[in-house]
Amino acid sequence: MKKLIFSIFVMVVPFLSVNAQVYARNSIKCLGVELDGSQTLRVQGYGRNRSDAKEQAMKNAVWAVIFDGVRDGVEGCNQRPLLTEVNAKERYEDYFNLFFADEGPYKEYVSLRDTKKRSGGRSKDKVGYAYELTIRVLRPQLKARLKADNLID
Repeated sequence: MKKLIFSIFVMVVPFLSVNAQVYARNSIKCLGVELDGSQTLRVQGYGRNRSDAKEQAMKNAVWAVIFDGVRDGVEGCNQRPLLTEVNAKERYEDYFNLFFADEGPYKEYVSLRDTKKRSGGRSKDKVGYAYELTIRVLRPQLKARLKADNLID
């Protein structure tokens, strides 16, 4: 009986970990930094339909610029995160819950003008869709907003 349970466990666990990694925020690549300081990113979003996935991709892009930094992609894109304070996510949780709400202020700092029609990769599973979009994050304006709200120095 123990061997049966162990063999089932060994077969199921790899599939669970693969699905968890597919839609993580770490699938963000920098395509370039513009002269105004904005970053053009290739970002994946996941949702029930295209509009949900598109909104999630925009949130993922802004989240990466604020908290994670973008390290993958072409040279010159190795940008540090705007917020480097330890435990900043927890400390400013109320602020960022409002900031990243649906139709929240984060949308002021993203642009889809670099996205070409039919350029987004799309995959489907039983629950929803994953889309890959090209998004420009207006990093200088976002940094000014965080300074004005006293989150960074």
